[in-house]
Amino acid sequence: MPTKARSRHFIYTDWILIETQFDPEQLHSKETVFTIGNGYLGTRGCFEEGYPHALPATFIHGIYDDVPVVYTELVNCPDWLPLIVIVNGDRFRLDQGEILRYDRQLDLRQGLLSRALRWRSPSGNTIDISFERFASLADPHVLALRCHLTPVDFDGLIEVQASINGYPENQGFNHWEGLDQGKTDEGIWLQRRTRNSRIELCMAAKVRILGTEASLQVNTAPGYPTLSTTFLGKAQQTVTVEKLVAVFTSREIETPVSAAQEKLAHLPDYATLLKANEQAWEEVWQQSDILIEGDSTATFAVRYNLFQLLIAAPRHDDRVSIPAKTLSGFGYRGHIFWDTEIFMLPLFLFTQPAIARNLLSYRWYTLPGAQRKAAHYGYKGAMFAWESAVTGDEVTPRWALESDFYGEDVRIWCRDREIHINADIPYAIWNYWQATGDDDWMQKLGAEVILDAAIFWGSRVEFNPEHERYEIRGVIGADEYHELVHNNAFTNRMAQWHLEKAIAVYDWLTHKFPERATELEQKLKLTSQERSHWQDIVAKILFLYDPLTELIEQCEGFFQFEDINLADYEPRDRSMQAILGVEKINKYQVIKQPDVLMLLYLMRESADFPYSEKALQTNWDYYAPRTDITYGSSLGPAVHAILASDLSKSIEAYEQFIRALMVDLEDNRGNTSDGIHGASAGGIWQAVIFGFAGIQLTEKGPVANPHLPPGWTRLKFKLHWRGQWHDFDLHGELGDKETKGITNAQFPILNLQSPILNPQFPIPNP
Repeated sequence: MPTKARSRHFIYTDWILIETQFDPEQLHSKETVFTIGNGYLGTRGCFEEGYPHALPATFIHGIYDDVPVVYTELVNCPDWLPLIVIVNGDRFRLDQGEILRYDRQLDLRQGLLSRALRWRSPSGNTIDISFERFASLADPHVLALRCHLTPVDFDGLIEVQASINGYPENQGFNHWEGLDQGKTDEGIWLQRRTRNSRIELCMAAKVRILGTEASLQVNTAPGYPTLSTTFLGKAQQTVTVEKLVAVFTSREIETPVSAAQEKLAHLPDYATLLKANEQAWEEVWQQSDILIEGDSTATFAVRYNLFQLLIAAPRHDDRVSIPAKTLSGFGYRGHIFWDTEIFMLPLFLFTQPAIARNLLSYRWYTLPGAQRKAAHYGYKGAMFAWESAVTGDEVTPRWALESDFYGEDVRIWCRDREIHINADIPYAIWNYWQATGDDDWMQKLGAEVILDAAIFWGSRVEFNPEHERYEIRGVIGADEYHELVHNNAFTNRMAQWHLEKAIAVYDWLTHKFPERATELEQKLKLTSQERSHWQDIVAKILFLYDPLTELIEQCEGFFQFEDINLADYEPRDRSMQAILGVEKINKYQVIKQPDVLMLLYLMRESADFPYSEKALQTNWDYYAPRTDITYGSSLGPAVHAILASDLSKSIEAYEQFIRALMVDLEDNRGNTSDGIHGASAGGIWQAVIFGFAGIQLTEKGPVANPHLPPGWTRLKFKLHWRGQWHDFDLHGELGDKETKGITNAQFPILNLQSPILNPQFPIPNP
């Protein structure tokens, strides 16, 4: 049964998002929400005919360029959408004339965006106009758009102009310089090149008119090639305009112009392309769909969040990764964070492992940038950038520029101090290896990342001879409200965990791939002394923890910070940092996002220290009330949902789940216009699978221990684990629980001991 969203003019069916009314006040956030894509590119949900102050954008993976001195950013590519309709001299646009009927739909099953309107022009002519478009999942270089035009109460001249806009902007900056453009027998083409990174792009387009006699004219205005036609529209007769576009860049082919022209020349019609796209999506959904019964909002919204990750996931390119805001907006300049490995990757790891491998391979290709960063700060090994782009060098802006002209610029310390990402990436690589048994990739790529990043920790820790402990001082943990702390529990334990695994990987390589081990020893200057140093750090790193209560201190001195009752600040519509200020909040026990609780979550599956049921309960009771879960970080609610579910706090678990689930559909943080919250979308998948389904990974495969939210009568999904598919069909209170996965293939279990299989993971002897 369809459900209606609050205040957003949305109706949800199981698979389709329906917008029933156009609201100019929500223009930019809706552009994000209606983003389509295919893993090669993403196109925001802007109108084909344009709208004042719109933010049209198409982002292609890997197309980065510099704004001199200021930052590196993902480039807004030429706009393939423009389709202008002129009715008896009046240009169709939603800020002119009268909208008599409006309906916009996003069909998740096939990535199809459509819009149907009845519009009365300023001159009084009424016309039905419908658009639909898709980015082909069957062929990443193909884009398609179709428009139906039906005069309702008049006969008259209708003009259609289909263009490629070669002047896209990244919020005021144009990264492109013109190279060439022209026409062919098929249509028009445009060649552009980025100003600094020198990446070439070509878009080629053709138009087909159905339902009337019409000829096409070509206008090659500089940077704006156009195909146009004029015909006599007749009342109640429909004319269809099909616009097909091919796009290539020099990242994937040496000759983008000839590639785009050839692709365009051999494209079939719109309907054939749509069918191929539909079949490609069907295969993806067979692997990745989650069926929920008994909660119509969650049924759609879970699929919506998965869809936004699926369209941003690189299927054919292992040198790129998913930006924090996916390919849907200008937020964070298209940079890649730990969000990808820790929050987004599990969806792909357990449903489409080839994509997970691509995402992790990106980190191997960008190792040189991580090495340059380490050297810059005076450390050894690889120090991964907090925000990275194409090379892996640090691209976090040094300053946040205030909107107040007289305000003080704010220093962004994450680039210098938020170093836990150096263990987060190896964590994801290790989990990929455990889930897939992909020894070949591990020995060729993954092992090098784990070892090189481990060398960094060996040079970053400091030994305190008084306490005979290793310390990591001067960091920012997962909680970014505290910008300079010592011995952050999350950072110290993740570094320790990383070194444990680095030792295991080193020994595994030496035993199973001795030639590769020797090669890496020489390349990374890795010695037996380094391995012994790692063991010493593992044994002696400082971790602030009360063994009796199992309460963990988030960082050195955290319990001495001034306590706070967040309820005293309610109601509010902004973060605690905005209320208290950047400096003052450092002195309070208020947390931007789960830090200690995030550590427990990451150690939960393997039951690794410090995770235990008692530790979870103790630390939840302390830290959950101090976490700014509403306006702190969007990364928090999904994690809280999982842990609350573990603690049988079903109401709170569902509340946090919904908060994460609707972050973009309801724009509940007011920043959806910047792009999709990719980490939250990935957290949603984890909340359903590891939280509500209670999936645990055992030597015999994944096993469910479900605790479904009240009202959920069924939860159905499948997981890929070590070469075989496991189907789960779980039932709530109204049905029996089917908790075991149904397997359809055999796959050898890894011989290597891992914490996933053995909680008492032994550290090998030197």
